[in-house]
Amino acid sequence: MIIKLISKNRSYRRFYQNVTIPLDTLKELVNLARLSPSAANKQPLKYILSNDSRKNELIFPCLAWAGYLKGWDGPAEGEKPSAYIILLGDREISQSFGCDHGIASQSILLGAVEKGFGGCIISSVQRKKLCSSLNIPERYEILLVIALGKPREKVVIENPGPDSDIKYWRDNKSVHHVPKRSLDDLILNF
Repeated sequence: MIIKLISKNRSYRRFYQNVTIPLDTLKELVNLARLSPSAANKQPLKYILSNDSRKNELIFPCLAWAGYLKGWDGPAEGEKPSAYIILLGDREISQSFGCDHGIASQSILLGAVEKGFGGCIISSVQRKKLCSSLNIPERYEILLVIALGKPREKVVIENPGPDSDIKYWRDNKSVHHVPKRSLDDLILNF
């Protein structure tokens, strides 16, 4: 059932860095994005795949991790992602990418979860630095980076506290807690 897949699809930020995701698997995940809806069917998204440790080391320092976790600069060595998919907008196809990259990212992550992997969509990216590091031509706009790997952390969903605080946090056992508003709080009846 899709609800199980969606419930397992959390923002994982620590991975078994030594567990490689094969290039063919990354291509399969991008194929899911390719088959996903696109505004006006323009299909302006392009992808850079990386499962190479040298290329990954160029990508990693361009990313910011978990803004709510103060004092945590991201995964330590041995816990870094083993792969990345960088989503780009091709400006020669369109100047506006709408929500295509969000739809594509969700498709990629659901496919990753189905294959026993997990990931994190990262929009806090040092775009100029990453473009320079990977020699990305100006016609492409970096939209998002998806960090991927075999999850090394437990992420649990729970109800927000009495103050409705939705900030995620980690307990003393490093379990990552993600408060989610209730269904009744989301559905409006006007």
